[in-house]
Amino acid sequence: MKPVRFLSLLVPATLLTLGLSAGNAAAQLYNPMPLGSDEVNDSLSAEDIPTGFGGFAKDYVVNLEAGDQITIDAISNEFDTLVTLMDANGVTVSENDDGPDGSTNSLLFARISESGKYTVRVRSYAGEGAGPFSLKLARLRPI
Repeated sequence: MKPVRFLSLLVPATLLTLGLSAGNAAAQLYNPMPLGSDEVNDSLSAEDIPTGFGGFAKDYVVNLEAGDQITIDAISNEFDTLVTLMDANGVTVSENDDGPDGSTNSLLFARISESGKYTVRVRSYAGEGAGPFSLKLARLRPI
């Protein structure tokens, strides 16, 4: 019986050592927002996902179909945007730093080869900067 009692004391003590509570730990779970075809206005801050190489990121999920041709715009007046499209396994499908207009806004084009759930990640280039941004995903239709 001592091992069971030991474990029941160890878990709360570990959470306390880490500065977490059971309620706070649940609030920290990864839960990206859905992204439709509408524009999203959001803000990037130190409260978002740490990238591991400086800066933070915000993730959105979207269901895409094989054959979809999409554009993703990430625009900010506060920081140099970088937008990444990842498949359900977290593998980068496409990424864009600066759009063709010469600005620091991002414009990504992609043709989807496999249906599924994809993640759109917005972060600042080189992990520098934060602030408000807009994000829009558009499905292009063949002529």
